[in-house]
Amino acid sequence: MLDIQKIRAEFPILSQKVNGKPLVYFDNGATSQKPQIVIDAEVKYYQEINANIHRGVHTLSQLATDAYEISRGKVQQHINAKFAHEVLFTSGTTHGINLVTNGFASILKPGDEVIVSSLEHHSNIVPWQMLCEKTGATLKVIPMNEDGELIMEAFDALLSEKTKVVTVNHISNALGIINPIKYIIDKAHAVGAAVLIDGAQAVPHLKPNVQELDCDFYAFSGHKMCGPTGTGILYGKEEWLNKLPPYQGGGEMIKEVTFEKTTYADLPHKFEAGTPNIAGGIVLGTAIDYLNNIGFENIQQYENELLEHATKRLLEIEGLRIYGTGKNKASVVSFNIDGIHPYDVGSIIDKLGIAVRTGHHCAQPIMNFFCIPGTIRASFSFYNTKEEIDTMVEAVKKAKTMLS
Repeated sequence: MLDIQKIRAEFPILSQKVNGKPLVYFDNGATSQKPQIVIDAEVKYYQEINANIHRGVHTLSQLATDAYEISRGKVQQHINAKFAHEVLFTSGTTHGINLVTNGFASILKPGDEVIVSSLEHHSNIVPWQMLCEKTGATLKVIPMNEDGELIMEAFDALLSEKTKVVTVNHISNALGIINPIKYIIDKAHAVGAAVLIDGAQAVPHLKPNVQELDCDFYAFSGHKMCGPTGTGILYGKEEWLNKLPPYQGGGEMIKEVTFEKTTYADLPHKFEAGTPNIAGGIVLGTAIDYLNNIGFENIQQYENELLEHATKRLLEIEGLRIYGTGKNKASVVSFNIDGIHPYDVGSIIDKLGIAVRTGHHCAQPIMNFFCIPGTIRASFSFYNTKEEIDTMVEAVKKAKTMLS
């Protein structure tokens, strides 16, 4: 059982007022808030051990290097990667996906096929489109149904010996639907395809076990799981990371450089050119520790209660439709009110101190499927409360009255 008031007290931003009203923060799908322990850890790094890593023999450099690599080990343990060198630090999910697509540019050829899903964030669509344009490969799309679920029979039909990569998100950022990624991974592997999972929306809510999933790549961002912005992780199986060429050239990713030839560093440094976000990488480990101390089973149970409460309360509003009504969901509710633009609702409830996301959520194909300009998205975290949900519902009712 979570002590919600104790947890909320650990997040300084939650005690402030917005437009004279207590802040109700329901934009966790965009970025999560940070507990004081994470904020303090960032300050501590710059105050006490600020130095570049992997290159210095002096004490501060060694301290910074040790802290950075300890954090990598924490991520390895958290996602159950086989080796620490399969964990690459990135600036976020988008960076990780682009690293992989860049690598596949030397592998794919005309006639090959890449499968994405219709539920993807633009960051897991556009890089693959660019890759297909560059290589002559073809992009195929898994369709969705009216509940926001992927149609697995259609996915099965898309698979063939031409399929070289399958990439889907673990959880839809726009709808909260949890995709059957284990089924997708196993089916893709049966035809010899590699699989990348976009875990950006999953990692705040659950612990991915990459060995159990058997995915080839798993990308996520730190800032959505109580960590700093500009941080992320790309997990890749050792065999695939050894196969792919470096993404960027520069310092750190080399063994030896001459004007005639350069040889590349071993994993993971082959993919970590230049000075990284050292503070961010270290503090991401702090955020992971914080979440694990709370416990992901506790987080999931409580967030499911929030989802059920929000769904029930919102459906009391006449003319309100929820998008993404599949059975397996994370704590996201995406909705509209008949005849009212989502932006107008979002603007009004912001005046009442309530932060939700409005728009297409970088998932325009989903909005096109439902023939809508966007939705109002309320995304909940373990530090939110049912009382806050009730406050939002009353604000939405007020907005509806004003705009009708």
